[in-house]
Amino acid sequence: MQKVVRSYLEYLEQERNFSPHTIQNYAIDLRQFLSFLQAERIDSLSTVDRATLRAFLGSKLDKGLSRKSVARKIASLRSFFKYLSRKKVVGSNPTLSLVNARLEKRLPEVLDEHAVVRLLEQPDVTTLDGKRDKAILELFYSCGIRLSELVHLNVSHINFAQASVKVCGKGRKERILPVGRQALHALRVYLQERKKQQSSFKSEAVIPLFTLANRKRTYGVAVTRMVKRYMNAVSELEKKSPHVLRHSFATHLLNRGAGLAAVKELLGHESLSTTQVYTHISTDRLRKVYQQSHPKA
Repeated sequence: MQKVVRSYLEYLEQERNFSPHTIQNYAIDLRQFLSFLQAERIDSLSTVDRATLRAFLGSKLDKGLSRKSVARKIASLRSFFKYLSRKKVVGSNPTLSLVNARLEKRLPEVLDEHAVVRLLEQPDVTTLDGKRDKAILELFYSCGIRLSELVHLNVSHINFAQASVKVCGKGRKERILPVGRQALHALRVYLQERKKQQSSFKSEAVIPLFTLANRKRTYGVAVTRMVKRYMNAVSELEKKSPHVLRHSFATHLLNRGAGLAAVKELLGHESLSTTQVYTHISTDRLRKVYQQSHPKA
């Protein structure tokens, strides 16, 4: 069974172009599933049925796992058994009758436009780190890119002449995004200052766009920590992360009349239904404004 799982994970990487993060999560889910099968003395995937799957998922819920995490495990199992069916490893797919875990629908948290303005003014731009942080915040809000997309950017991905950036999104799909004037200016200022203070990089083709003091490429945890620190000064949102800026980017575009299809392309969403959550934010906000302002509300 371990061999089949390894083959499946290689398939996700080489043929489906899944991101390393997604593959790692699927590997964790399947490793837990195989451990469960071993404990139940089930030594063949062909004997797994719906009752086995329900017992596995139920054991996770009993241990306090959230419904969101269980839903991810269902997705992992569905994908895995679909692969096994295609490869004729199992005769039938037991996941077809699985019901998704009911999830509480929560709207993404966003900063209002005034809070974003204050956020972008937070970094101390008299220092190199401050100039870098300013450029990162501006780029997040200007383009709505994901954290993973930002940390993997190289200098060569920025086209100052065309005011655009090339990002590699989920499934290793590339897209070209427009970059606003303020974000471009912040990037120029940061890169010019970095060039003054740090020695040149060995290869022009692989110069990281954002680096730490040791000249190494920045990473997700460092960027998240930085964004949270600045957000603490301007917002009381429960969740403070780079993704809040992505949510804010999409919501503010829709509030100002952008079409849903255009926002979908900018965000790099596969499905329009994923983007539609932001219309709910706009509608909810309009309803609150109406209730607070209209005399007959």
